[in-house]
Amino acid sequence: MQDKTFSFGRNWQRFLTAIDEERIRTAEASLTEFLGLDDLHGKSFVDIGCGSGLFSLAAVRLGAARVVSFDIDPFSVECCTHLRNREGDPQHWDVHQGSVLDEDFLSRLGRFDITYSWGVLHHTGRMWDAVRNSAELVVPGGYYYIAVYNKILSRNGEASWIHDFWIRVKKIYNSSPTIAAYVLEPLAMSAYVSMLIAKLENPVTHIRNYKSHRGMSWKTDATDWLGGYPYEFATVEEVFTFVRSEFPDFTLANLKVTSGRGLNWYLFRRA
Repeated sequence: MQDKTFSFGRNWQRFLTAIDEERIRTAEASLTEFLGLDDLHGKSFVDIGCGSGLFSLAAVRLGAARVVSFDIDPFSVECCTHLRNREGDPQHWDVHQGSVLDEDFLSRLGRFDITYSWGVLHHTGRMWDAVRNSAELVVPGGYYYIAVYNKILSRNGEASWIHDFWIRVKKIYNSSPTIAAYVLEPLAMSAYVSMLIAKLENPVTHIRNYKSHRGMSWKTDATDWLGGYPYEFATVEEVFTFVRSEFPDFTLANLKVTSGRGLNWYLFRRA
């Protein structure tokens, strides 16, 4: 069975019609709250793996002086370009197709006050190279805001079996559209609802209010999780150790951690 990579952009195309003013405001709040800023006036912002373009749009609305969005997936580039057009083609917002692993491409972009990459670097197939390359884009005094999948550890300190399990599921999902649509997606949705019930949460309320989570869509995120391959992960300590060794002038400014297989949020500040 040949491995295939997931097209996040095709998934984001289905999400575009759901992007309304409420989602945009929620995305804006997500940015400013974690950054600890009131707005982005006068700052430059790069959105690495821009996906739908929602957070690039939020940066524009928050007053960023320059916004650069790029993604390796052409369908994601189309999504982001659509939002840019919908916003009136701001001259200070550029959208490109490119890879965070392409150092020549990155060198042409310059450096930024805020380098943002949410849930992207662990899908490149070379996560640590992607972390290094993206962190290089931060200007002195700038912010490095990323989210990376958490590594769950077993009792012996090794990566939990659950990661190998999900890698197998993701490979099957990407290699067999029929199994993906008719077996894996319903099972994953059912498992998610069961988890909410076990936590004594009302699944209907949870799903209805899901867009309060960064303005996202529950179904879009669930599909992203199933299809997201390549797939890597890291403990908080592994991320800290890598960033400290490669960028000793970075200090931790904010952190939000999970105990499960979800995302850990990191905000570093360059001295």
